[in-house]
Parts: sequence; structure tokens; C-alpha cells
Amino acid sequence: MIEHTEECKLTVLNKQHLEMGAMMAPFGGWEMPIQYDGIIAEYRWCRQQAALFDICHMGEFNFTGDIKADGMDNMFTFAVSSIPVGRSKYGFLLNEHGGIIDDLIVFRLADNQIMIVTNAATSKNDYNVIKSRLHGGKLEDISEITAKLDLQGPLARNVLVDFLGSSVAELPYFRFIQHTVTGVPVILSRTGYTGELGYEIFLPVEKAVDLWERLLSDSRVKPAGLGARDLLRLEMGYSLYGSDIDETTTPLEAGLTSFVRYEGQFVGMNALLKQKEHGLQRIKIAFKVSSRRTPRHGFDIYVGETRTGVVTSGCYSPALGQGIGLGYVDPLYAIPGTRIVIRQDRVSMEAEICNLPFYNQGTLRS
Repeated sequence: MIEHTEECKLTVLNKQHLEMGAMMAPFGGWEMPIQYDGIIAEYRWCRQQAALFDICHMGEFNFTGDIKADGMDNMFTFAVSSIPVGRSKYGFLLNEHGGIIDDLIVFRLADNQIMIVTNAATSKNDYNVIKSRLHGGKLEDISEITAKLDLQGPLARNVLVDFLGSSVAELPYFRFIQHTVTGVPVILSRTGYTGELGYEIFLPVEKAVDLWERLLSDSRVKPAGLGARDLLRLEMGYSLYGSDIDETTTPLEAGLTSFVRYEGQFVGMNALLKQKEHGLQRIKIAFKVSSRRTPRHGFDIYVGETRTGVVTSGCYSPALGQGIGLGYVDPLYAIPGTRIVIRQDRVSMEAEICNLPFYNQGTLRS
């Protein structure tokens, strides 16, 4: 089982991380590996080979019941009943103001069964919100008994075919199979957060160490921490909950309207319709810095001498050789090609609003 400390929870792989010399730090209420050999080295390995991530801190819920009658169909910004068995879907759990309580993925395990995968820091609240909106069925928090390992990179498929067999080879993007590994059932999903070909493996927590060590015995696989994962996701322009999106942000403001269906009666839909009708006060933008300098969360965004917004994520992009970031500005200025200045105290850097993704050479859909 997962152990706990006063400050942070520990994943079942904590001992392995420490033995490998990982630099650890709190993240979402958990002590997590930030890096092993170095963030840039691990980033490059994921872009070129296959990187293994410990994602056991994420939350998982199992729901069994009548999807429509029990209220699950209108729980998120998509209809759960529209997901075929064997597929998964990304979307949002919203509050009454249209703010994002969490971004999550739902896996349709059977006609009457789904698994919901949530962010770590929001997991407890997500469970309570979902539970309060159900009319029936059975909702179980299986986070404590479920481990999650992500294998990401252009060689991930080859590694898993050698390890699990040819059934992995034909798995399409955002689909999953239920497999058996070392005698236990696992869910193998072709999803990820890096922009590269990747897989997420859900398995019983007591088998996580064994699978971690087996995968790392392959010379094509190396461990990677959350530092590399953040660079990888930001180069794709993926939003990070708690930084780029939160309960004060709507999917419209975040530029994520493609994950919202304006049907049904999900909580927050009316607020989104009103916002759509009256217009946005801010909108998420992407930008490139004209140097190698790194913008940081909370830095101000200016157009000329007008403060128009704030940076929510930023990093140095190894692929582009320059700083990149995400932020929110007045829609008036949210036009690709607009010159902006990023400022914080005495720090100032010139940048330009651009389109996403920053990096388009990934193997995500290979």
C-alpha cells in the first residue's frame, strides 16, 4: 500500500526513486521525483527513445451503474454514454460558474462501468463533487490500490510489443485494452502528456515495483521525472491544472472549447453559454521569447506600456532553443504575431504571441 508522511504522500515507488538518486520534491500533496540524471537529458530521452514516469499519484475512481439514469451522462463536458467500450475521452468537471474543477479522462470499461482518472491535488474534491451529483450507482475511489506507470517516447511501442506481445502494436490513440501482466489484470491505454507515442499502464499497486524494474531492464527505457514531463507538455501547449487552468478558469477562456458539447444538462453549461454570448474578458495565449530566457508563472504581460495579462506557465524549450510560455491576456491582444513584453521587477524579456503547438515533430499519433 501507499505510505504517508506528515507532509506528503509517498508513491509505492518512492524507495526506488531514492535508490536511483532522484531529486524529490512535493507535487500535488505527494513527494515526487523531479529528475534523475537531469531534466534536459530525460527530456531528450523521451523525445528520442522511451521514458518511464511514475504517475502513481493520480486519482482513479470506478463507477458501476446506469450511465444515464444515475446521472453520470451529464457529469462532464461530454456525454459518457457516447464513449464506446474500449475508448477514453478527455474533458472537464465544472462548477456552476463554468470554472474547471478538474480536467480528467474517462475510460469506458463496459456498458455500465467506467474509470475516471483525475489530477492528484484535486482527487478528493473531485470524488466528493461527483458523488454529490449522482442519483444512484456505485462510485469507488480506487486510487490507493491502483498504480499508474507511463511509458512515453518513439520507441515505447517496440518496448511494449517485446514485453506484452503484438496486441499492443495496433492500439489506436485514445483507446485501451485490458491485458494481463505478470499474472494480474492491467489497463493499457494509448494516451499520454508528452506529445510522443505513449502508453499509460494502470495496475494493482502491489505489482508496480516489479513492472517498473522489468521495464527499466530494457536498455531503451530510462526513468524521467516531473521536470522533463513539464517541458514536454509545455512544448505541446498542454494546460497544467493549478497553473494554466483552475476553478476560476472556463474552458472557453482556456481555448479548450473542442472538449465541450453544448448539450445535456451538465453543471456549468448555462454559464458557458452566457459567456459565449457576452464575450470573453481574457483568453489563453502562447508566446515565444526572443531569447533563451525563461518566463515564470506570475510574470506580467505587457503590450507597450499596457499591462494586459499574466504568465501561467513558462520554460526554456530545448527543441526551439528559446523561452516559451502560456498566459492570459485581454482578447484584444490575443493575435498571433503581436509583440509583447514579459516583466517581473527588474526582469524584462521581449516575446511574440504564436500558435500552438510549439513543437510539432512528435510521434504522438504514429
